[in-house]
Amino acid sequence: MEIRRFRWVGGVLLGVAALALALTPDVDAARSRRQQPRIGLQLYSVRDDCARDLPGVLKAVAAMGYQGVEFAGYYGRSAEELRKLLDENGLVCCGTHIGLETLLGDQFEATVRFNKTLGNKFLIVPGLPAERTASRQAWLETARLFNEIAKKLEPHGMYVGYHNHTVEFKPLDNELPWDTFFGNTDKRVVMQFDTGNALAGGAEAAPFLRRYPGRALTVHIKEHSATNDKALVGEGDVKWAEILSLLRRTANTEWYIIEQESYAYPPLECVEKCLRNFEKLLAQQRR
Repeated sequence: MEIRRFRWVGGVLLGVAALALALTPDVDAARSRRQQPRIGLQLYSVRDDCARDLPGVLKAVAAMGYQGVEFAGYYGRSAEELRKLLDENGLVCCGTHIGLETLLGDQFEATVRFNKTLGNKFLIVPGLPAERTASRQAWLETARLFNEIAKKLEPHGMYVGYHNHTVEFKPLDNELPWDTFFGNTDKRVVMQFDTGNALAGGAEAAPFLRRYPGRALTVHIKEHSATNDKALVGEGDVKWAEILSLLRRTANTEWYIIEQESYAYPPLECVEKCLRNFEKLLAQQRR
């Protein structure tokens, strides 16, 4: 659009000003809708319930208000069976936790097909064998391998990612393994930061979210408390206000994935309470 089509009055470009006033609310609203992450549940949180009655769990989780689920095992079901259950409950697959070996060699194509059927684009490795983490050099070689996998997944619209526990924040050869790995991986390698695990390992989330902006496409929303090993989301020591502000502004986060691994109540009740608590935290951020 050319500026000469508008009229200057008293040093103000009236056409542009009026256009900005007319469009800004809609543009901002559209941006807000596009960037608002959805909330999923890591099904490991309710793994025993899933083993007994996966259809019942998915129905219950959807009724709570979760929008997606992340798998950590498939309970003997095919991708087609899982997708049918998801569709029946209005859920989507927001990730899978899988072994690194399923992304290598002859298993790669089968893994891609399985996840395409699920409708999942986030293939997250939640742990590594000792030989891949024993030294800084081992972590560097692992980073190079993840880069290769990320490149192979790109034509499929999928991402590989890595999920932390605590060891990644213990210095190894004068560097934190988390920095060795994410400092040497491509931006398409997802940094699935687990807030509770990191804090249990002595690490706050905020410095790493700042150091690697745009990498935390999915995040594990997990609590940690030094005094209550059954604390639910919002009841412990995690600095949620700071973390959520960073995720909203700089991380490109698509999914908040709640995970609870200790239980003051039955697991399904725990994950519902976690969701309600987390919704309150999000509401406080919007004020």
